[in-house]
Amino acid sequence: MTAATGTEPLVRARNVHKAFERLEVLKGIDLDVMPGEVVVILGPSGSGKSTFLRCINHLEAIDAGSIMVGGEQMGYRLKNGHLVKLSANAIALQRRKIGMVFQQFNLYPHMTVLQNIIEAPVGVHGESRASAVDNAKQLLARVGLSDKLNSYPRQLSGGQQQRVAIARALAIRPELMLFDEPTSALDPELVGEVLNTMRDLAGQGLTMIVVTHEIGFAREAADRVVFMDGGHIVEAGRPDEVLGNPQHPRTQAFLSRFL
Repeated sequence: MTAATGTEPLVRARNVHKAFERLEVLKGIDLDVMPGEVVVILGPSGSGKSTFLRCINHLEAIDAGSIMVGGEQMGYRLKNGHLVKLSANAIALQRRKIGMVFQQFNLYPHMTVLQNIIEAPVGVHGESRASAVDNAKQLLARVGLSDKLNSYPRQLSGGQQQRVAIARALAIRPELMLFDEPTSALDPELVGEVLNTMRDLAGQGLTMIVVTHEIGFAREAADRVVFMDGGHIVEAGRPDEVLGNPQHPRTQAFLSRFL
């Protein structure tokens, strides 16, 4: 999917820093993501990919820099030239525009698939149950699980649970979807069904930032590939550029493991 042109970035990160005690994980990240764009972030373990993703929706607070989503500074507001942390309620309101899918499925085991999907729209966002149920049914059809409406997570395969997790994230009608290695916890034979769902979403114009090691998905679905290492963005560009003709030695070394 080609990103829209002539518009402001949906996500704008500038000089983002994040440390955990003495370990500096992000060391000045700059990245724009345009509406409708699919950006895949690659890199070795410990490169800062997942931390950066969690900073975008303020699951982790940044130490310096700025992350804007939809024109709003995530987690903070500017007052007299200084950033002031928002309240938990205000941050929750900001997150309404962002869906996130994690490595683990995090479904409520005591709830049916339908109940898992409508929990946030009804309980958090105040949507009517009838509207939420109708949307949930449409989303389950979209991820190929219409027949699992009344199933419990324990009755589903890992791939099916992750597709429910994707439907649940979409249920809040987000402007942006974040995927944090969504296939890493799956058996190899189940990876394809989740990636196919994500390819469909990319083809429908949803803005997505995907942290993954799935090089084939990056090649087929991404508008742009970003390679991170050591808390820095080392290289970024079109998939054919970064994957087909990487310029940086670290990118070359990383990708050589997948050839």
